[in-house]
Amino acid sequence: MASYQWNDGRILTLNPGDTASCSGGLNQQQLYALFFYNSAQNDTGATLNVVWSNSQPPVQVQVPGTTGRLGLASLLFVSGNDTNSVSLSMGQNQKGAQVQCFIGSVKMPTNTAGINNMPLEADGQLHPFNAFTRYFAVPQSHWYQGQLQSNVNQFISVQFTQQSALVNVVNCQVDPSPTLFYAGPTAPTQVKQQTAATQTLQWNLQGNGGQTVWINADSIQNSQTASISLQSLAALYSQHQP
Repeated sequence: MASYQWNDGRILTLNPGDTASCSGGLNQQQLYALFFYNSAQNDTGATLNVVWSNSQPPVQVQVPGTTGRLGLASLLFVSGNDTNSVSLSMGQNQKGAQVQCFIGSVKMPTNTAGINNMPLEADGQLHPFNAFTRYFAVPQSHWYQGQLQSNVNQFISVQFTQQSALVNVVNCQVDPSPTLFYAGPTAPTQVKQQTAATQTLQWNLQGNGGQTVWINADSIQNSQTASISLQSLAALYSQHQP
Protein backbone atom coordinates (compact mmCIF):
# COMPACT_ATOMS: atom_id res chain seq x y z
CA MET A 1 0.00 0.00 0.00
CA ALA A 2 1.29 3.43 -0.97
CA SER A 3 0.27 6.97 -0.06
CA TYR A 4 1.03 9.68 -2.62
CA GLN A 5 1.29 13.46 -2.27
CA TRP A 6 -0.40 14.63 -5.48
CA ASN A 7 -0.22 18.44 -5.58
CA ASP A 8 1.52 18.35 -8.96
CA GLY A 9 -1.26 16.26 -10.54
CA ARG A 10 1.28 13.90 -12.15
CA ILE A 11 0.51 10.46 -13.55
CA LEU A 12 0.14 7.91 -10.74
CA THR A 13 -0.45 4.17 -10.85
CA LEU A 14 -2.77 3.05 -8.07
CA ASN A 15 -3.13 -0.48 -6.76
CA PRO A 16 -5.57 -1.83 -4.13
CA GLY A 17 -5.03 -0.04 -0.81
CA ASP A 18 -3.26 2.98 -2.33
CA THR A 19 -4.24 6.59 -1.60
CA ALA A 20 -3.40 9.96 -3.19
CA SER A 21 -4.01 13.47 -1.85
CA CYS A 22 -3.87 16.90 -3.46
CA SER A 23 -3.90 19.14 -0.38
CA GLY A 24 -4.49 22.84 -1.02
CA GLY A 25 -3.42 22.47 -4.65
CA LEU A 26 -6.69 23.46 -6.34
CA ASN A 27 -7.15 27.15 -7.16
CA GLN A 28 -10.34 29.15 -6.88
CA GLN A 29 -11.91 30.11 -10.21
CA GLN A 30 -10.50 26.96 -11.88
CA LEU A 31 -12.14 23.73 -12.99
CA TYR A 32 -10.24 20.42 -12.79
CA ALA A 33 -10.78 16.88 -14.01
CA LEU A 34 -9.29 13.73 -12.54
CA PHE A 35 -8.56 11.31 -15.40
CA PHE A 36 -8.75 7.59 -14.51
CA TYR A 37 -7.58 4.84 -16.89
CA ASN A 38 -7.93 1.14 -16.18
CA SER A 39 -4.36 -0.13 -16.50
CA ALA A 40 -4.86 -3.69 -15.22
CA GLN A 41 -3.65 -6.35 -17.64
CA ASN A 42 -7.06 -8.03 -17.35
CA ASP A 43 -10.70 -7.01 -17.46
CA THR A 44 -10.98 -6.19 -13.74
CA GLY A 45 -12.87 -2.97 -13.06
CA ALA A 46 -12.08 -0.62 -10.18
CA THR A 47 -13.98 1.61 -7.79
CA LEU A 48 -12.31 4.68 -6.33
CA ASN A 49 -13.56 6.77 -3.41
CA VAL A 50 -12.91 10.49 -3.96
CA VAL A 51 -13.21 12.86 -0.99
CA TRP A 52 -13.55 16.61 -1.51
CA SER A 53 -15.31 17.77 1.69
CA ASN A 54 -15.25 16.70 5.34
CA SER A 55 -19.04 17.11 5.53
CA GLN A 56 -20.00 15.27 2.34
CA PRO A 57 -19.87 11.56 1.47
CA PRO A 58 -17.17 10.43 -0.96
CA VAL A 59 -17.90 10.24 -4.67
CA GLN A 60 -17.55 6.72 -6.00
CA VAL A 61 -15.91 6.66 -9.43
CA GLN A 62 -16.31 3.51 -11.50
CA VAL A 63 -13.44 2.67 -13.86
CA PRO A 64 -14.79 -0.07 -16.15
CA GLY A 65 -12.76 -3.19 -16.81
CA THR A 66 -11.05 -3.52 -20.16
CA THR A 67 -8.67 -5.97 -21.78
CA GLY A 68 -5.26 -4.66 -22.84
CA ARG A 69 -5.73 -1.13 -21.49
CA LEU A 70 -8.05 -0.19 -24.34
CA GLY A 71 -10.78 1.64 -22.41
CA LEU A 72 -11.82 5.26 -22.22
CA ALA A 73 -10.95 7.37 -19.20
CA SER A 74 -13.46 7.90 -16.43
CA LEU A 75 -13.51 11.60 -15.54
CA LEU A 76 -14.30 13.30 -12.25
CA PHE A 77 -14.76 17.07 -12.41
CA VAL A 78 -14.23 19.28 -9.36
CA SER A 79 -14.19 23.07 -9.02
CA GLY A 80 -11.67 25.05 -6.99
CA ASN A 81 -14.64 27.19 -5.97
CA ASP A 82 -15.92 24.25 -3.89
CA THR A 83 -12.65 22.92 -2.46
CA ASN A 84 -8.90 23.42 -2.61
CA SER A 85 -8.17 19.77 -1.83
CA VAL A 86 -9.14 16.36 -3.15
CA SER A 87 -8.06 12.87 -2.12
CA LEU A 88 -8.83 9.38 -3.30
CA SER A 89 -8.36 5.75 -2.38
CA MET A 90 -8.74 2.31 -3.92
CA GLY A 91 -10.15 -0.32 -1.59
CA GLN A 92 -7.90 -3.23 -0.63
CA ASN A 93 -10.48 -5.84 -1.64
CA GLN A 94 -10.21 -5.17 -5.40
CA LYS A 95 -7.86 -7.99 -6.35
CA GLY A 96 -6.22 -7.53 -9.75
CA ALA A 97 -7.38 -3.92 -10.18
CA GLN A 98 -5.01 -1.14 -11.24
CA VAL A 99 -5.67 2.44 -12.33
CA GLN A 100 -3.51 5.17 -13.85
CA CYS A 101 -4.63 8.71 -13.07
CA PHE A 102 -3.65 12.36 -13.37
CA ILE A 103 -5.23 15.79 -12.81
CA GLY A 104 -5.98 17.95 -15.84
CA SER A 105 -6.88 21.65 -16.16
CA VAL A 106 -5.43 24.90 -17.52
CA LYS A 107 -2.98 24.58 -14.60
CA MET A 108 -2.40 20.87 -14.15
CA PRO A 109 -0.54 18.67 -14.24
CA THR A 110 2.43 20.83 -13.30
CA ASN A 111 4.60 17.70 -13.47
CA THR A 112 4.05 16.51 -17.04
CA ALA A 113 6.39 13.49 -16.95
CA GLY A 114 4.79 10.84 -19.14
CA ILE A 115 2.46 13.36 -20.81
CA ASN A 116 2.93 14.91 -24.26
CA ASN A 117 2.59 18.58 -23.27
CA MET A 118 2.86 20.91 -26.25
CA PRO A 119 1.41 24.07 -27.82
CA LEU A 120 -1.42 23.80 -30.36
CA GLU A 121 -0.70 26.21 -33.19
CA ALA A 122 -3.69 28.03 -34.70
CA ASP A 123 -2.58 27.04 -38.19
CA GLY A 124 -5.62 25.03 -39.25
CA GLN A 125 -3.45 21.94 -39.68
CA LEU A 126 -4.32 18.56 -38.19
CA HIS A 127 -1.94 17.52 -35.41
CA PRO A 128 -1.67 14.03 -33.85
CA PHE A 129 -3.80 13.68 -30.73
CA ASN A 130 -2.26 10.64 -29.07
CA ALA A 131 -3.16 9.23 -25.67
CA PHE A 132 -1.75 11.14 -22.68
CA THR A 133 -1.47 14.30 -24.80
CA ARG A 134 -2.13 17.80 -23.44
CA TYR A 135 -2.24 20.65 -25.96
CA PHE A 136 -2.35 24.28 -24.83
CA ALA A 137 -2.85 27.67 -26.50
CA VAL A 138 -3.67 31.26 -25.57
CA PRO A 139 -6.28 32.30 -28.14
CA GLN A 140 -6.51 36.03 -28.77
CA SER A 141 -9.76 37.98 -28.49
CA HIS A 142 -11.40 36.75 -31.68
CA TRP A 143 -13.12 33.64 -33.02
CA TYR A 144 -11.47 30.31 -33.77
CA GLN A 145 -12.63 26.96 -35.06
CA GLY A 146 -11.57 23.71 -33.44
CA GLN A 147 -11.73 20.35 -35.15
CA LEU A 148 -11.35 16.75 -33.99
CA GLN A 149 -11.01 13.83 -36.36
CA SER A 150 -11.03 10.11 -35.56
CA ASN A 151 -12.20 6.92 -37.25
CA VAL A 152 -12.68 5.17 -33.90
CA ASN A 153 -16.09 4.94 -32.23
CA GLN A 154 -16.63 7.08 -29.14
CA PHE A 155 -13.34 9.01 -29.27
CA ILE A 156 -13.38 11.42 -26.31
CA SER A 157 -11.33 14.47 -25.34
CA VAL A 158 -11.82 17.48 -23.06
CA GLN A 159 -11.33 21.20 -23.77
CA PHE A 160 -10.59 23.27 -20.64
CA THR A 161 -10.76 26.99 -20.03
CA GLN A 162 -10.37 28.62 -16.63
CA GLN A 163 -13.87 27.81 -15.35
CA SER A 164 -15.41 25.53 -17.94
CA ALA A 165 -14.90 22.26 -19.78
CA LEU A 166 -16.28 20.89 -23.02
CA VAL A 167 -16.38 17.10 -23.40
CA ASN A 168 -16.07 16.34 -27.13
CA VAL A 169 -17.10 12.95 -28.51
CA VAL A 170 -16.40 11.92 -32.12
CA ASN A 171 -18.24 8.96 -33.69
CA CYS A 172 -20.57 9.04 -30.71
CA GLN A 173 -22.37 5.71 -30.21
CA VAL A 174 -23.67 6.02 -26.65
CA ASP A 175 -24.27 8.73 -24.06
CA PRO A 176 -20.86 9.52 -22.46
CA SER A 177 -22.48 10.51 -19.15
CA PRO A 178 -21.85 7.15 -17.36
CA THR A 179 -18.10 7.86 -17.47
CA LEU A 180 -18.48 11.43 -16.15
CA PHE A 181 -18.55 12.08 -12.40
CA TYR A 182 -18.77 15.29 -10.34
CA ALA A 183 -17.66 16.39 -6.88
CA GLY A 184 -19.38 19.43 -5.37
CA PRO A 185 -22.24 21.64 -6.63
CA THR A 186 -20.29 23.90 -9.01
CA ALA A 187 -18.63 21.48 -11.44
CA PRO A 188 -21.86 20.11 -12.99
CA THR A 189 -22.79 23.63 -14.06
CA GLN A 190 -19.42 24.18 -15.74
CA VAL A 191 -19.21 21.07 -17.95
CA LYS A 192 -20.93 20.72 -21.33
CA GLN A 193 -20.95 17.85 -23.79
CA GLN A 194 -20.69 18.05 -27.56
CA THR A 195 -21.08 14.99 -29.78
CA ALA A 196 -20.90 14.08 -33.46
CA ALA A 197 -22.09 10.84 -35.05
CA THR A 198 -19.45 11.27 -37.77
CA GLN A 199 -15.65 11.07 -37.91
CA THR A 200 -15.25 14.87 -37.71
CA LEU A 201 -16.42 17.29 -35.04
CA GLN A 202 -16.07 21.05 -35.53
CA TRP A 203 -16.91 23.81 -33.07
CA ASN A 204 -16.28 27.53 -32.58
CA LEU A 205 -14.53 29.12 -29.63
CA GLN A 206 -13.85 32.73 -28.76
CA GLY A 207 -10.46 33.64 -27.33
CA ASN A 208 -10.06 36.09 -24.45
CA GLY A 209 -6.31 36.03 -23.81
CA GLY A 210 -6.66 33.19 -21.31
CA GLN A 211 -5.23 29.73 -21.73
CA THR A 212 -7.20 26.91 -23.34
CA VAL A 213 -6.15 23.28 -22.91
CA TRP A 214 -7.14 20.11 -24.78
CA ILE A 215 -6.54 16.69 -23.17
CA ASN A 216 -7.07 13.28 -24.74
CA ALA A 217 -9.36 11.02 -22.68
CA ASP A 218 -9.09 7.88 -24.80
CA SER A 219 -6.88 4.79 -24.92
CA ILE A 220 -3.51 4.41 -26.63
CA GLN A 221 -4.90 2.19 -29.38
CA ASN A 222 -7.99 4.31 -30.03
CA SER A 223 -5.86 7.45 -30.36
CA GLN A 224 -3.49 6.22 -33.06
CA THR A 225 -5.42 7.93 -35.87
CA ALA A 226 -6.89 10.84 -33.89
CA SER A 227 -6.02 14.44 -34.74
CA ILE A 228 -6.90 17.96 -33.65
CA SER A 229 -6.65 21.38 -35.26
CA LEU A 230 -7.17 25.02 -34.31
CA GLN A 231 -7.93 27.62 -36.97
CA SER A 232 -8.02 31.40 -36.45
CA LEU A 233 -11.03 33.06 -38.09
CA ALA A 234 -9.70 36.59 -37.62
CA ALA A 235 -9.14 37.11 -41.35
CA LEU A 236 -12.76 36.28 -42.11
CA TYR A 237 -14.09 38.68 -39.48
CA SER A 238 -11.77 41.50 -40.63
CA GLN A 239 -13.75 41.63 -43.88
CA HIS A 240 -16.79 42.79 -41.92
CA GLN A 241 -15.09 45.65 -40.10
CA PRO A 242 -16.55 49.11 -40.91
